[in-house]
Amino acid sequence: MSEPWASLLPGTPVLLEHLAWPQVGELIRGGAGLLLLPVGATEQHGPHLPINTDTVIATACCHYASARTGVPVLPAISYSVSIGHTEKWPGTFSLFHETFIHSLRELAAWCVATGWKRLLFVNAHFGNDAPLRVAVDRLRFDFAGRLLVGAKNTYCLTPDIWRYFISDAEDLHANKAETDLMLRLAPERVRMEAVEDDPDRTGGSVFSHMVAHTSRNGVTGAPSEGSAEQGGRLFAEMGEALAALVEKAKHETAPLAWERSEGSWGG
Repeated sequence: MSEPWASLLPGTPVLLEHLAWPQVGELIRGGAGLLLLPVGATEQHGPHLPINTDTVIATACCHYASARTGVPVLPAISYSVSIGHTEKWPGTFSLFHETFIHSLRELAAWCVATGWKRLLFVNAHFGNDAPLRVAVDRLRFDFAGRLLVGAKNTYCLTPDIWRYFISDAEDLHANKAETDLMLRLAPERVRMEAVEDDPDRTGGSVFSHMVAHTSRNGVTGAPSEGSAEQGGRLFAEMGEALAALVEKAKHETAPLAWERSEGSWGG
Protein backbone atom coordinates (compact mmCIF):
# COMPACT_ATOMS: atom_id res chain seq x y z
CA MET A 1 0.00 0.00 0.00
CA SER A 2 1.45 3.37 -1.00
CA GLU A 3 1.87 6.22 1.46
CA PRO A 4 -0.81 8.95 1.41
CA TRP A 5 1.74 11.47 0.07
CA ALA A 6 2.86 9.28 -2.86
CA SER A 7 1.01 11.40 -5.42
CA LEU A 8 2.96 14.49 -4.29
CA LEU A 9 6.35 13.01 -5.17
CA PRO A 10 8.25 13.90 -8.36
CA GLY A 11 8.92 10.23 -9.10
CA THR A 12 9.47 6.91 -7.37
CA PRO A 13 11.70 6.86 -4.27
CA VAL A 14 14.24 4.11 -3.58
CA LEU A 15 13.13 2.50 -0.31
CA LEU A 16 15.55 -0.03 1.18
CA GLU A 17 12.80 -1.67 3.22
CA HIS A 18 11.14 -2.81 -0.02
CA LEU A 19 14.28 -4.53 -1.33
CA ALA A 20 15.84 -7.95 -0.74
CA TRP A 21 19.49 -8.10 0.32
CA PRO A 22 20.84 -8.93 -3.18
CA GLN A 23 19.15 -5.79 -4.49
CA VAL A 24 20.68 -3.73 -1.69
CA GLY A 25 24.06 -5.21 -2.57
CA GLU A 26 23.57 -4.22 -6.19
CA LEU A 27 22.94 -0.63 -5.12
CA ILE A 28 26.19 -0.57 -3.16
CA ARG A 29 28.22 -2.17 -5.96
CA GLY A 30 26.62 0.30 -8.38
CA GLY A 31 28.07 3.23 -6.44
CA ALA A 32 25.12 4.21 -4.25
CA GLY A 33 27.25 5.21 -1.28
CA LEU A 34 24.81 7.65 0.36
CA LEU A 35 21.87 6.76 2.60
CA LEU A 36 19.08 8.98 3.93
CA LEU A 37 17.75 8.19 7.41
CA PRO A 38 14.50 9.98 8.38
CA VAL A 39 14.35 10.82 12.08
CA GLY A 40 10.95 11.50 13.59
CA ALA A 41 9.30 11.04 16.98
CA THR A 42 6.34 9.44 18.70
CA GLU A 43 4.84 12.15 20.86
CA GLN A 44 1.75 14.19 21.55
CA HIS A 45 1.00 16.77 18.89
CA GLY A 46 -1.89 18.64 20.43
CA PRO A 47 -5.51 17.53 20.27
CA HIS A 48 -5.63 17.57 16.46
CA LEU A 49 -2.49 15.92 15.02
CA PRO A 50 -1.40 12.26 15.23
CA ILE A 51 1.52 11.25 17.43
CA ASN A 52 3.56 10.21 14.38
CA THR A 53 3.47 13.71 12.86
CA ASP A 54 7.25 14.27 12.94
CA THR A 55 7.90 10.81 11.51
CA VAL A 56 5.47 11.46 8.66
CA ILE A 57 7.13 14.77 7.80
CA ALA A 58 10.70 13.40 7.93
CA THR A 59 9.76 10.33 5.90
CA ALA A 60 7.82 12.23 3.26
CA CYS A 61 10.65 14.73 2.77
CA CYS A 62 13.17 11.90 2.35
CA HIS A 63 10.89 10.14 -0.13
CA TYR A 64 10.65 13.36 -2.14
CA ALA A 65 14.44 13.81 -2.16
CA SER A 66 14.97 10.16 -3.08
CA ALA A 67 12.49 10.41 -5.95
CA ARG A 68 14.41 13.42 -7.23
CA THR A 69 17.96 12.10 -6.72
CA GLY A 70 17.76 8.29 -6.62
CA VAL A 71 19.45 8.15 -3.19
CA PRO A 72 18.08 5.28 -1.07
CA VAL A 73 16.06 5.85 2.11
CA LEU A 74 16.22 3.76 5.27
CA PRO A 75 13.10 3.09 7.36
CA ALA A 76 12.49 6.01 9.72
CA ILE A 77 13.51 6.20 13.35
CA SER A 78 10.21 6.85 15.09
CA TYR A 79 11.32 6.84 18.74
CA SER A 80 13.67 9.63 19.74
CA VAL A 81 14.13 12.36 22.37
CA SER A 82 10.71 13.68 23.43
CA ILE A 83 11.23 13.97 27.19
CA GLY A 84 10.51 17.72 27.07
CA HIS A 85 6.85 16.91 26.45
CA THR A 86 6.64 15.11 29.81
CA GLU A 87 3.98 12.58 30.76
CA LYS A 88 1.19 15.16 30.91
CA TRP A 89 -0.40 14.18 27.61
CA PRO A 90 -0.83 10.51 26.64
CA GLY A 91 0.85 9.49 23.40
CA THR A 92 4.44 10.49 24.09
CA PHE A 93 7.00 7.66 24.05
CA SER A 94 10.59 8.82 24.41
CA LEU A 95 14.16 7.64 24.56
CA PHE A 96 16.69 9.42 26.72
CA HIS A 97 19.45 11.34 24.97
CA GLU A 98 22.20 8.81 25.59
CA THR A 99 20.05 5.90 24.37
CA PHE A 100 19.18 7.78 21.19
CA ILE A 101 22.80 8.72 20.53
CA HIS A 102 24.00 5.16 21.10
CA SER A 103 21.31 3.87 18.74
CA LEU A 104 22.48 6.21 15.99
CA ARG A 105 26.07 5.09 16.49
CA GLU A 106 25.13 1.42 16.20
CA LEU A 107 23.14 2.06 13.03
CA ALA A 108 26.06 4.01 11.59
CA ALA A 109 28.40 1.12 12.43
CA TRP A 110 26.17 -1.22 10.42
CA CYS A 111 26.25 1.22 7.50
CA VAL A 112 30.05 1.15 7.55
CA ALA A 113 30.22 -2.63 7.97
CA THR A 114 27.97 -3.25 4.97
CA GLY A 115 29.69 -0.85 2.56
CA TRP A 116 27.91 2.50 2.80
CA LYS A 117 30.14 5.58 2.73
CA ARG A 118 27.79 8.49 3.49
CA LEU A 119 24.88 8.90 5.91
CA LEU A 120 22.55 11.87 6.22
CA PHE A 121 20.10 12.09 9.11
CA VAL A 122 16.97 14.04 8.12
CA ASN A 123 15.21 15.18 11.27
CA ALA A 124 11.74 16.68 11.74
CA HIS A 125 11.58 16.84 15.56
CA PHE A 126 12.85 20.01 17.25
CA GLY A 127 13.89 18.12 20.39
CA ASN A 128 16.27 15.90 18.42
CA ASP A 129 18.46 18.74 17.23
CA ALA A 130 20.85 18.81 20.21
CA PRO A 131 21.40 15.04 20.55
CA LEU A 132 21.77 14.72 16.78
CA ARG A 133 24.54 17.31 16.83
CA VAL A 134 26.29 15.36 19.56
CA ALA A 135 25.84 12.10 17.65
CA VAL A 136 27.26 13.56 14.44
CA ASP A 137 30.22 14.99 16.34
CA ARG A 138 30.98 11.55 17.79
CA LEU A 139 30.33 9.63 14.56
CA ARG A 140 32.60 11.79 12.44
CA PHE A 141 35.38 11.03 14.94
CA ASP A 142 34.67 7.32 15.31
CA PHE A 143 34.38 6.68 11.58
CA ALA A 144 36.81 9.25 10.20
CA GLY A 145 37.90 8.22 6.72
CA ARG A 146 35.19 5.56 6.51
CA LEU A 147 31.87 7.42 6.77
CA LEU A 148 30.82 10.96 5.98
CA VAL A 149 27.94 11.86 8.28
CA GLY A 150 25.66 14.87 8.69
CA ALA A 151 22.24 15.95 9.90
CA LYS A 152 19.66 18.36 8.49
CA ASN A 153 16.42 19.56 10.06
CA THR A 154 13.40 19.67 7.75
CA TYR A 155 12.03 22.81 9.39
CA CYS A 156 15.09 24.95 8.57
CA LEU A 157 16.37 23.63 5.23
CA THR A 158 16.37 27.24 3.99
CA PRO A 159 15.96 30.60 5.75
CA ASP A 160 12.53 31.04 4.13
CA ILE A 161 11.33 27.65 5.38
CA TRP A 162 12.52 28.48 8.89
CA ARG A 163 10.75 31.85 8.85
CA TYR A 164 7.54 30.13 7.80
CA PHE A 165 7.79 27.55 10.58
CA ILE A 166 8.25 30.16 13.32
CA SER A 167 5.77 32.68 11.91
CA ASP A 168 3.23 31.87 14.65
CA ALA A 169 5.56 30.52 17.37
CA GLU A 170 9.32 30.38 17.80
CA ASP A 171 8.98 27.46 20.24
CA LEU A 172 6.88 25.74 17.60
CA HIS A 173 4.94 22.54 18.13
CA ALA A 174 1.81 21.28 16.35
CA ASN A 175 1.60 24.80 14.98
CA LYS A 176 0.42 26.27 11.70
CA ALA A 177 3.29 24.88 9.57
CA GLU A 178 3.05 21.34 10.92
CA THR A 179 -0.72 21.42 10.53
CA ASP A 180 -0.37 22.71 6.96
CA LEU A 181 1.92 19.80 6.13
CA MET A 182 -0.23 17.12 7.72
CA LEU A 183 -3.36 18.45 6.02
CA ARG A 184 -1.57 17.77 2.72
CA LEU A 185 0.48 14.69 3.57
CA ALA A 186 -2.03 12.70 5.64
CA PRO A 187 -5.30 14.64 5.83
CA GLU A 188 -7.34 11.69 7.09
CA ARG A 189 -5.29 11.74 10.31
CA VAL A 190 -5.93 15.41 11.15
CA ARG A 191 -8.83 16.43 13.44
CA MET A 192 -9.37 20.08 12.58
CA GLU A 193 -12.59 20.08 14.60
CA ALA A 194 -10.42 19.59 17.70
CA VAL A 195 -7.90 22.38 16.98
CA GLU A 196 -6.98 24.63 19.89
CA ASP A 197 -4.47 27.45 19.41
CA ASP A 198 -2.08 28.19 22.26
CA PRO A 199 0.45 31.05 22.29
CA ASP A 200 4.21 30.84 22.65
CA ARG A 201 4.97 31.67 26.29
CA THR A 202 8.76 31.22 26.05
CA GLY A 203 9.70 34.70 24.82
CA GLY A 204 12.36 36.27 27.02
CA SER A 205 12.88 33.13 29.11
CA VAL A 206 16.24 32.61 30.79
CA PHE A 207 15.69 28.95 31.60
CA SER A 208 14.54 26.10 29.39
CA HIS A 209 11.06 25.02 30.48
CA MET A 210 9.30 21.77 29.65
CA VAL A 211 6.27 21.90 27.38
CA ALA A 212 3.91 21.10 30.26
CA HIS A 213 5.07 24.38 31.82
CA THR A 214 4.57 26.48 28.68
CA SER A 215 1.52 25.01 26.90
CA ARG A 216 -2.01 24.25 28.09
CA ASN A 217 -2.79 21.62 25.45
CA GLY A 218 0.51 20.51 23.92
CA VAL A 219 0.29 23.09 21.11
CA THR A 220 2.52 26.11 20.66
CA GLY A 221 1.23 28.25 17.81
CA ALA A 222 -1.87 28.80 15.69
CA PRO A 223 -2.83 25.53 13.97
CA SER A 224 -6.31 26.90 13.32
CA GLU A 225 -4.73 28.85 10.44
CA GLY A 226 -3.51 25.66 8.76
CA SER A 227 -4.53 24.72 5.22
CA ALA A 228 -3.79 21.88 2.83
CA GLU A 229 -3.03 24.33 0.02
CA GLN A 230 -0.30 26.01 2.06
CA GLY A 231 0.94 22.60 3.13
CA GLY A 232 1.35 21.50 -0.48
CA ARG A 233 3.45 24.53 -1.32
CA LEU A 234 5.54 24.13 1.83
CA PHE A 235 6.15 20.42 1.21
CA ALA A 236 7.32 21.03 -2.34
CA GLU A 237 9.68 23.76 -1.13
CA MET A 238 11.08 21.49 1.59
CA GLY A 239 11.40 18.55 -0.79
CA GLU A 240 13.27 20.54 -3.41
CA ALA A 241 15.57 22.09 -0.80
CA LEU A 242 16.42 18.68 0.64
CA ALA A 243 16.92 17.19 -2.83
CA ALA A 244 19.44 19.92 -3.63
CA LEU A 245 21.37 19.16 -0.44
CA VAL A 246 21.27 15.42 -1.15
CA GLU A 247 22.57 15.94 -4.68
CA LYS A 248 25.49 17.89 -3.25
CA ALA A 249 26.07 15.23 -0.57
CA LYS A 250 26.58 12.56 -3.22
CA HIS A 251 29.96 14.01 -4.17
CA GLU A 252 31.10 16.27 -1.33
CA THR A 253 34.55 15.58 0.09
CA ALA A 254 36.43 17.03 3.05
CA PRO A 255 38.20 20.31 2.21
CA LEU A 256 41.54 18.88 3.38
CA ALA A 257 42.99 15.36 3.38
CA TRP A 258 44.16 13.84 6.67
CA GLU A 259 45.02 10.29 7.66
CA ARG A 260 44.44 9.08 11.20
CA SER A 261 47.63 7.74 12.80
CA GLU A 262 48.00 4.07 13.63
CA GLY A 263 46.93 3.25 17.15
CA SER A 264 44.26 5.93 17.31
CA TRP A 265 41.38 5.18 19.65
CA GLY A 266 38.67 6.12 17.12
CA GLY A 267 36.28 3.50 15.77
